[in-house]
Amino acid sequence: MDKNSNSYTFIFAIIMVIVVAVTLSFTATTLGPLQKENVRKEKMQNILSTIGIETSREDAEVLFNKYITQQIALNSKGEEKEDVNAFDVNLAKELSKPDEEQSFPIYVADYEGSQFYIAPLRGNGLWDAIWGYIALKEDANTVQGVVFDHKAETAGLGAEITTDWFQQSFVDEKVFNEQGELVGVNVKKGYSGGNNKDDNQVDSISGATITSDGVSEMIEKRLKNYLPFFKQRQNIKVVTR
Repeated sequence: MDKNSNSYTFIFAIIMVIVVAVTLSFTATTLGPLQKENVRKEKMQNILSTIGIETSREDAEVLFNKYITQQIALNSKGEEKEDVNAFDVNLAKELSKPDEEQSFPIYVADYEGSQFYIAPLRGNGLWDAIWGYIALKEDANTVQGVVFDHKAETAGLGAEITTDWFQQSFVDEKVFNEQGELVGVNVKKGYSGGNNKDDNQVDSISGATITSDGVSEMIEKRLKNYLPFFKQRQNIKVVTR
């Protein structure tokens, strides 16, 4: 066949497309399970980090199984959904459902003689989704730790929610106010409360008001779904606004 002909060029292009498609398909099929496993272990790392356990991806599963004593999927009444695996619940999909149809995962940890409740979070930042985990101490009120992440927040601004300085500011904050209302932790612009851990507030990220508001909203909104569970576990008097 004449290599300078249009037919040769056309056939060569088709062959190359097929070769590339087969290669990409093979790569995706081969790497898919590995990528899925990495995501699963990273999730374990994030959950553990909220209670102060920093670990490598390789060791995450061993420590997760050691310290996470319960993984519970709840309904909107705080009752366990025995047919749902809490770890496999995808919040991005759950949020598209009415509250009464959603599953609310919660993890119970026992670490260094204390018990903690760890809840996944998901909300909206400036450009796209933000998410994370929050761990509450045994009183279901005091924050033990948080971890946040995002899809597309601005570097140096909204993306600062992933930094240690911002996440550390939540430690020992309360999610209930003095009246017994669940208010979460408000990320407040111009906050001047210093180290006050009883005012339900932390300082916001300069220049990232919308992302900061998104963090505040997702903490309060997501934790309210666990009020029936906390009431049953801790005899918390639920106050509604």
